[in-house]
Amino acid sequence: MDKIRWGIIGCGDVTEKKSGPGFIKAEHSGLTAVMRRDGAKAKDYAERHGVPRWYSEADDLINDKEVDAVYIATPPAFHLQYTVQAAKAGKPVYVEKPMALNVSECLRMIETCRLHSVPLFVAYYRRALPRFLKIKQLLESGAIGTVRNIQTTLHTAPRPPDFSQEYHWRIDPSISGGGYLMDMGSHTLDFLDFLFGPIAEAHGFAANLAGLYPAEDTVSASFRFESGILGTGSWSFTVGEDQDSTEIIGTTGIIRFASFNESPVTLQSAGKLTDFNIPYPPHVQQPLIQTVVNDLLGTGKCPSTGESALRTARVTEQLLSGYYAQKKSR
Repeated sequence: MDKIRWGIIGCGDVTEKKSGPGFIKAEHSGLTAVMRRDGAKAKDYAERHGVPRWYSEADDLINDKEVDAVYIATPPAFHLQYTVQAAKAGKPVYVEKPMALNVSECLRMIETCRLHSVPLFVAYYRRALPRFLKIKQLLESGAIGTVRNIQTTLHTAPRPPDFSQEYHWRIDPSISGGGYLMDMGSHTLDFLDFLFGPIAEAHGFAANLAGLYPAEDTVSASFRFESGILGTGSWSFTVGEDQDSTEIIGTTGIIRFASFNESPVTLQSAGKLTDFNIPYPPHVQQPLIQTVVNDLLGTGKCPSTGESALRTARVTEQLLSGYYAQKKSR
């Protein structure tokens, strides 16, 4: 095989720019088919993106003999179901983040893929983006000495769907697994795992302070990596001013970066402040998609797997478990 032919299950908003075109533009990769339960929308997507075939049933796409691998871009509640179906058909799986609703589902996905000898990858794409790889390079070069502490903050104002009472799956825990911590905060937690290895222990408090939707809207956490590095996190999605900042504090300096906006990565060391302006590519998932394609073709390794994403799922579950246990007891 010299090319991976992809099928997408769930060709919604995330696939329009972030991921979908990346399957076409990556080397030795192509997009053969897309699926959406609304057949008219699937057809429209296929026509706009030049995709040869479209389906309204996942089984039809999975069983298409010209689809080599499956990208699952549905909300998390459906990741387990479609991963199992694809794995049983012998198709490698690339699934959106968060990996699933909970750790139990993640484990079932990993075990099913292992049983059927197919690889499982997860779309934590910061592990392959140049601006984030620069951070890894700075750390490995000893730019801030030995890392002691990490402080991460993500605060945003409520979004229009939060006020509207219109259904929005990202804040419906039965579909998303939680609130915006799962959707957005998991990106930073996963990237920190990429930099420093597994988080051994995480403790947190989660609350719904604004009462705009069912999911938690505020989370405070402390965590410890297996290496001994300590960290704290603050996530709040109903505040007045946005803040997106992570500080990696070392014995000789500090690295600061944003997880979502394009502000410079900064290095503070020896009384000097250095900015690294590294823009996002047009299709942010394309670099990670390329690593998946290379992995499937035996020419490289993808840094974001089911096993690594499971570790992030364990952390988010630890941070949110008290909040949802309390809701169930009421």
